[in-house]
Amino acid sequence: MDLQIKPVDKAFYETYLDYLPAKLIDIHTHVLLASSRQPLTVARRGPTWPGRVASENPVEDLIETYRLMFPKQAVTPVIFGPATREYDLDGSNRYVSQVAQQHRLPSLLVTTPEWTAKELEAQVVAGGFLGLKPYLEFAAAAIPSDDITIWDFLPRHHLQVADAHGWIVMLHIPRRGRLRDPLNLEMMLEIEHSYPNVQLVIAHIGRAYCPEDVGDAFDILKDARRMHFDFCANTSAWVMERLLAAVGPQRVLFGSDMPVARMRMRRICENGFYVNLVPRGLYGDVSDDPHMREVDEGEGQKLSFFMYEELLAFRQAAEAVGLNAGDVADVMYNNAARLITRAGGKA
Repeated sequence: MDLQIKPVDKAFYETYLDYLPAKLIDIHTHVLLASSRQPLTVARRGPTWPGRVASENPVEDLIETYRLMFPKQAVTPVIFGPATREYDLDGSNRYVSQVAQQHRLPSLLVTTPEWTAKELEAQVVAGGFLGLKPYLEFAAAAIPSDDITIWDFLPRHHLQVADAHGWIVMLHIPRRGRLRDPLNLEMMLEIEHSYPNVQLVIAHIGRAYCPEDVGDAFDILKDARRMHFDFCANTSAWVMERLLAAVGPQRVLFGSDMPVARMRMRRICENGFYVNLVPRGLYGDVSDDPHMREVDEGEGQKLSFFMYEELLAFRQAAEAVGLNAGDVADVMYNNAARLITRAGGKA
């Protein structure tokens, strides 16, 4: 890993991130090894641009990234493997289990819907995991991407096991409509009502990266009482503000989606479509990726980390809804610590 802290980064951190408490829990991080990569036999269902940031992120790189990015904070990551078929699933999960025990870190098991309830339970327990990280890419290859439902990669028998143990379930919702999709909302609420002991975390605020992704979701979800949301890889202060107004600060979690949060970038939305503005040449030829756009050299030199942009957006949202320092500490540490403890771990 070659992560340089430049003057623009130091200025950003000192100017905008002075609100952060001394302890952080990053609820959403990936650790991965290049040696676990394998040929893809099916088409990818997620975006391809995150792979441009890092082909691997061993736990040592993750820990060093936090040391460099947060010189005044102690950061505890919740780790899991890559949620993609580009990496060997069993090998990645073994690696996560091993390094989580070595570094005393909380971890989640990346799952495939093909496992029976007994197989799932055995893997979580044997590996010392605190819950599940399902992902839409592991749904059956025959299902068109736009037709995937939550049950296609997080089957009910997995939820039954998670409910019996009180495990965390980190859910990246599918479908083109993202958070505003009615079927997604229906199934999210079914998990809330039918599996009351599942500690459900909706990743990325339901992939609502632009205001157009929200629809009436928060009107529908405001009566949920247990569902949590992380804001990893999200830089929309507007979306974060609506989330905080709807569910309050006790069910919002800091997450980064590391290693993608090391990207130098700034995000804009154009007609409901997010675009990552990046320095010219830093991430190879991005001309074929609609979510990536290069800027000129002058603007590129002003770009800092995705991580910092996300945390600035949260600051703006927190100030807009009037959060106090205690509320911010809940989002940044206490809420995640509570989930981890309930799942049987130590924060």
